Amino acid sequence: MPRTPVRAVAPWVRTRLRVAPGTAWAFALLVLVTAFLAAALPRTVDAYESEGLRHGMAEAAPRTTVLEIATPLLRTDGLTDEQAPGTDGQAPGTDPDDLARQRAQLERLLPAPLRVDPEESVHGVRTTKWVAGLDPWLPQPYGVPPEFVLATPSALDEHTTVRSGRLPATADAAALTSEAAVTAETAKALRLKVGSVIHVPNRYGSAPLAVTVTGIVEPVRPQGAYWSVESLLRTPAYAMKRGGIEAKYFWQAALLLPPEGGALLQESLGEPELYWRLAPVGDHLTAQDEPRLSQAVASLTGGPDLAKAREVIGSSGSVTTGLDEVVAAYSGMRTAIAPVVAVAAFGIGAVAAVVLAMTGGLFAARRAAELALLRSRGGSLAGIGVRLLGETAVLALPAAGLGLLLATLAFPHARLGPALVAAGAVALLAVLALPLRALFLHRGPLAHGGREDLIAARPSRRRTVAELTVLALAVGAVVALRRRGTEDSGDHLVSAAPVLVALIAALVLVRLYPLPLRWATRPARRLRGAVGFLSLARAGRSSVTGALPLLALLVALTTAAFGGSVLAGVADARDRAALLETGADARVTGDADAAPLPDGLAKAVRGTAGVQDVATVQVEYGVALPTTGTAPATALRTTPLVGVEPESYARLAARTGFGPFPAELLRSTGTDGNDDAWRVLPAIASPAVAERLGTEPRNITAAAGSFTVRIVGVRSATPALPEQDFLLVNAADLTHRADTVLLASGPSVEGDALRAVVAAKSRDFAVVLRTEQRATYVDSPMQAGAERIYLAAIGAGAGFAVLAVLLSLLQSAPERALLLARLRTMGLTRRQGRRLLGLEALPQALLAAVGGMLVGWATILLLAPGVDLVRLSLAAAPGLGALDTAPLRVDVWSLALPAVGVVALTGLAAALQAWWSTRRGSIRELRAGDAR
Repeated sequence: MPRTPVRAVAPWVRTRLRVAPGTAWAFALLVLVTAFLAAALPRTVDAYESEGLRHGMAEAAPRTTVLEIATPLLRTDGLTDEQAPGTDGQAPGTDPDDLARQRAQLERLLPAPLRVDPEESVHGVRTTKWVAGLDPWLPQPYGVPPEFVLATPSALDEHTTVRSGRLPATADAAALTSEAAVTAETAKALRLKVGSVIHVPNRYGSAPLAVTVTGIVEPVRPQGAYWSVESLLRTPAYAMKRGGIEAKYFWQAALLLPPEGGALLQESLGEPELYWRLAPVGDHLTAQDEPRLSQAVASLTGGPDLAKAREVIGSSGSVTTGLDEVVAAYSGMRTAIAPVVAVAAFGIGAVAAVVLAMTGGLFAARRAAELALLRSRGGSLAGIGVRLLGETAVLALPAAGLGLLLATLAFPHARLGPALVAAGAVALLAVLALPLRALFLHRGPLAHGGREDLIAARPSRRRTVAELTVLALAVGAVVALRRRGTEDSGDHLVSAAPVLVALIAALVLVRLYPLPLRWATRPARRLRGAVGFLSLARAGRSSVTGALPLLALLVALTTAAFGGSVLAGVADARDRAALLETGADARVTGDADAAPLPDGLAKAVRGTAGVQDVATVQVEYGVALPTTGTAPATALRTTPLVGVEPESYARLAARTGFGPFPAELLRSTGTDGNDDAWRVLPAIASPAVAERLGTEPRNITAAAGSFTVRIVGVRSATPALPEQDFLLVNAADLTHRADTVLLASGPSVEGDALRAVVAAKSRDFAVVLRTEQRATYVDSPMQAGAERIYLAAIGAGAGFAVLAVLLSLLQSAPERALLLARLRTMGLTRRQGRRLLGLEALPQALLAAVGGMLVGWATILLLAPGVDLVRLSLAAAPGLGALDTAPLRVDVWSLALPAVGVVALTGLAAALQAWWSTRRGSIRELRAGDAR
């Protein structure tokens, strides 16, 4: 009978995993962590970008985001046959059921991804022009009667709480009467109560319309779109009307009629219109919806969807919204932040890829003898490659899948595709690193006893060509970034510029590294001890000096330096913007910087905890500038006048950096208490004011006095008005002295204590702290998310750098242990052995540290002109915020600390290895038959 064949050997993969379970688990853990980080990055970006879009819509004013759909309400005498009144007695288009039906049709017509919040949406009829109240008992502060807007908002009962009376129920267009409700604020301002009758004119000039107040209500959710889009429905306004040279003030308010009151509005002079106010929601939006949202808004306001809406509301209908501005602001911030974040992503990705490649190189080096034996006994490259591929795949694929799963669970609301691609790339690299490295090393016969010797090595022509190609790419990327900036978020070559710079630096340093070793080896030969010479000789031959470990450290240090500089630049920009807003550490002002400071306030503030210096300033806005023959027609016509005490104000200007000047420039000319136009006051002006006034003395007439000024200095900014033009003079020379602004300085000004001191003098003055103003700039999820990514990139880069150091030391650990054992038999002491291993690792660590600092410094200087951190620093767009630019700058701590950490870590690892090697005996390393 034929016998069943018996397997002669155990399965390859299972045997290898059982032989080295610790190594297998460590490799799987490395792949797991790397895959998790790779998959988490795009999901994190998706999460904060989506949250940024939702935040932008939620924080925008409802009047900006709401979809305002309206059509004029035609008069009865201008109707066509299709517009004739129905048999229900309602005027054309004003029937509440028709308006509700049209609103439902409009909501169905909204293009994706627009969705509507039905609770905050409203429809009805309203007047588009104000109608005056005819009753003499209505409040008329300047003899001007109040004006009203009449509206019939839907679902008034769901959005109000009745405080007194009841909601309006009836309206009679024939009798020209209607009921109405008013909010409690309107009733208080206009002295209305239940039963008050307000008369407004009708369009025929006959009997006026009579509106009876039947209820006083309190809005529910007053900040929602229902009430906030047209805030006058909720809160009356005290408006100004100019009549001649005197400004007159009057009240504007709203009367809320029942839904049936639309027909009555046709009889008024208010030119009524039908309106549907749809409040969009953004809770369902993601970052990928931004292009479709922009297209939807454009189509709805002036495209095919507008035509569909007009089929419902009439050919005269219109759709207006400010939602496109909100989306454009979000898109601008996203476009500006993405390239900066991509630099961190490329940096940490490059370090991770190098570490995985080093892991494959370590495994290949450890198994070089085994693989050489297989090749010598007839093993094919394909067969060995498939076996090694199976070993790594059985570990890497499940680990990468688990990392992807953990990233998906950690960041659930994001796209799966980019994370899947990132985790797949990690798995592919982890699977192929060992087989490719092994096949490359064993593609031909290996000479026994060969060793690496960097000092004697001569790079090949192919390597030279490859290095020159990388150099060309790096130079091109840097030039592109400097010329174009980071505006193109899809330009990955620009984002990879720091990595390319680090790569070429690593290649250059590897080429230059033998030179100092040669120089140092020659004098070391003449030293009495052998440790110094042996350490330098070993440093030139150790595999630690390969390009991969150095590249990993350089990229990690460059990424850390770039990330630290970005964070430092963001912090500086926010500090600068906050200082621009306040002018000092604390600013105390009254209404519009015009109210005089209370007596003794400066002295009281000077004694407050944390206050070190106080400067009082007199500010007068709108001072007319004299006309000069040489000034262009578009020159500045008015400017704020700033009166200061030169000594204290000069100290403040020097401390803030806003137009510092010597106090002697504003020396006093004296005053006799009269308006002496002949007095010539020295003045410091902004460039625009200086251009207007010229160098000759000019007469100035202001509330503070009449005098002549001569420009003695030009400064672009000043602490009291850092963002405006100004004319700065000595306050002691002003005829009418009245300080209006107090600027306090101190690194630890206590806000509560300062506010208590100010409130004790007067409650009409506000205190603004620089620290509080700075905190308001971090209000966007995109800004916070980008900063978290940079912090995570710095931390992950440091972790992978540690792994690179450990892997490089592990790769040479057996050879070091063997060398130490042999030298121990020749009389080398344990102390000398530890010094040898430590000194051997020192040159490589110093090379990486110094090279990393230089590369990081050079990278930041090269890329700084193309990187602007305004959008990452401030929520507002450039030109709308306190800063127009926020340049990238070198942060010394980000350069020095990681470099010192690399040296310290390498020294510690070498010391631990030396300690462990000297504790073990030499028998195991020197046993007979050891192939090492």
